Amino acid sequence: MKAGAPDIVAQAIERGFPAAGDLYCDVPPPTKPKLREYVPGLVVTGLATLAAAYIAERYGAPLTMMALLIGLALNFLSADRRLDPGLALASRTLLRVSIVLLGTRVTLEQAGALGPFSFAALLVIVVITMLVGLLLARWLGSGSAFGALAGGAVAICGASAALAIATLLGERRINQAQLALVLVAISGISALTMVLYPILAHEIGLHDMQAGFLLGASIHEVAHSLGAGYSFSPGAGEIATIVKMARVALLAPALLIIGLVLGRSGRAGSPGLPWFVIGFFMVAAMNSAGFIPAAVGTAARDLATALLACAVAATGIRSPMHSLLAGGLRPLLVILAASAAALGLSVAAAMVFA
Repeated sequence: MKAGAPDIVAQAIERGFPAAGDLYCDVPPPTKPKLREYVPGLVVTGLATLAAAYIAERYGAPLTMMALLIGLALNFLSADRRLDPGLALASRTLLRVSIVLLGTRVTLEQAGALGPFSFAALLVIVVITMLVGLLLARWLGSGSAFGALAGGAVAICGASAALAIATLLGERRINQAQLALVLVAISGISALTMVLYPILAHEIGLHDMQAGFLLGASIHEVAHSLGAGYSFSPGAGEIATIVKMARVALLAPALLIIGLVLGRSGRAGSPGLPWFVIGFFMVAAMNSAGFIPAAVGTAARDLATALLACAVAATGIRSPMHSLLAGGLRPLLVILAASAAALGLSVAAAMVFA
């Protein structure tokens, strides 16, 4: 990310606004942590994951769901700044590595099985969700820039999209308070959707492909989207991964459109396709071609499951649940309305898969 937005976000973090879901590494820590400073957060994450694994094994519960619930139960630990480096490493770096390894669970045949309709529907969902955020923000007096920020964060990939859009628009259009509010709200709401949306999918009787599309197309953060998918079923998790990665890949064209419509801040360049998305599809292609031995594939899948559980647990610990209403109701209404639009459209599209 270019100069400007990192300073805004770094200041926001110093004031108590954690940057969850930073898949693009847009949020630099104030100083580079030493290796030993990662240990406390990683130990807490590891213990939370082991506890989740024990409960999942003992009672047959989904591992990712247990990891999230235990992470949220330990949310009070986010106040301890000594845990920040390790929790950040677990929720960002381990998440990206797990996404690449999840390519061993997916083949290009599975991606093709979704068909052109699903990808067309996904594009429509992203566009309409962003428009809902944009138009409602203008109507409520929050401004088009905030609407693009909130709508884009909901439509694409949560906090990472928000950070990229904030850099594109610049500080004159998106101030520190607005960006911090979106980061906080997206993180908290996305954590709730990981728990609630799989329940909704069960209640309305969706099968694996339908549920995977719904969870991949409607949940904001990557960790929550994948966690929700695998908590529904392994098959739904694989579909959710493909759909979510397709949403993340739409960030670059979305930035281009926002820049053309609202005007850029004057900075050249914008984030391209992140390496973990490229890695995911490369591994999936290798898996499809039979280049990955069975034993290696099995080990990679097990490691991906463990790393994803760690990332989800760390994300739960870091989620700023207590701060959602700190910025007032109007900005939150924009995020909630965009989230509702994404959910409704995703349910409608998923039902067509029947």
